[in-house]
Amino acid sequence: MSQSSKPAKPESFEKNVERLDAIVRQLEDADLPLEKALQLYEEGMKLSEVCQKQLQEAEGRIQVLMKKAGGKIVAEPFEEEDNETETL
Repeated sequence: MSQSSKPAKPESFEKNVERLDAIVRQLEDADLPLEKALQLYEEGMKLSEVCQKQLQEAEGRIQVLMKKAGGKIVAEPFEEEDNETETL
């Protein structure tokens, strides 16, 4: 069997964000043909979903180490803060 039958390693979050950024820059080009714009938009939406899943997986793995009484270090799940602020 050839090695090409192995599943492709998923791109890193950073590579996916770089590609999304490149897609956005291309979509901002007023001279972009409609068909190409639709292809890029579809690719961008798929990448956006992949990035969202990668972020959710990372969030699930984040743990905060806290020293408990007696000096024992234990891992606790990361709790998301609700004090996000949006700037318009």
